[in-house]
Amino acid sequence: MVVDLGGAASFLAAHDNYIIICHEHPDGDTLGSGYGLCRILRAMGKKANVRCRNEIPKKFGSLTVEDQAFEEQTVVAVDIAAPSLMGVGVCEQYENKVDLCLDHHASNKDFARFSLVDPTAAAVAEIIVALAHELNVTITKEIADCLFTGLTTDTGCFRYANVTARTHRLAAELIDCGADAEGINLLQFETKTKTYAALERLALESMEYFFDDRCAVITITKEMFAQSGSNESECDGIASLPRQVEGVMVGVTIRQRSDGSYKASVRTRNPVDASLICTGLGGGGHKNAAGCQLGSDLAQAKAALLAAIGEQL
Repeated sequence: MVVDLGGAASFLAAHDNYIIICHEHPDGDTLGSGYGLCRILRAMGKKANVRCRNEIPKKFGSLTVEDQAFEEQTVVAVDIAAPSLMGVGVCEQYENKVDLCLDHHASNKDFARFSLVDPTAAAVAEIIVALAHELNVTITKEIADCLFTGLTTDTGCFRYANVTARTHRLAAELIDCGADAEGINLLQFETKTKTYAALERLALESMEYFFDDRCAVITITKEMFAQSGSNESECDGIASLPRQVEGVMVGVTIRQRSDGSYKASVRTRNPVDASLICTGLGGGGHKNAAGCQLGSDLAQAKAALLAAIGEQL
């Protein structure tokens, strides 16, 4: 059942003992929104913990909170468009138990008992700010840091096409509430680990061009992870690199996962729609940023992806 902001707030006020689920290979929005919501619920006197299949990347470590002991009763999914995005193990445990989904993907599969999905929101963090207002919870510095992280990371430091005037107003509000905008942006966009720098170099060396150089593809293999000392948690920044090349309308990063399969992250420039490319391959996302799972044969995976891209170009 679809609910509006008031309905979602009423649901959160009426229940307790929350498990908040973030998607696998977490980014700043799922973690910032998840931990921001967790802190909001705790401020209301409720118990809440955050769950994520993967280890939290070090650059998001300051967002986390210690777990509380309680028997879980209510499950909330944050920034998750489909149950499979919870990841192996978590999906099997919770896919039929999600009570409320808070999301901003137009491709949301409506898998929860109640869903609040706002595709006009640049990040789920925008929805969480609105929920804090609806619940009459004061946004502390700690909450503001979480939600500002969600806003800035899902908008590429407020550079992407998903940014609206509302996004900027909410960012200003969070700064007024104490969010360390300078420190957060420095950490998220201006700081690289040595392992990431090594992986980025290898990734750029793999870049290939297609469709008269309107499409650029980077491929990251398990061997590259081993050579650089990096891992999948450091791949988010690489996804935007192919699109930065002059003339490129579709930038693709294909990365090999630990089980040998491949995942594609697609970034586009208008008017090319990344979600249309990925939806046909079983994935989804936003107009300019989407993703999909691919098989374990790299040549076949790349061919299928290029065929979908060719249709759009």
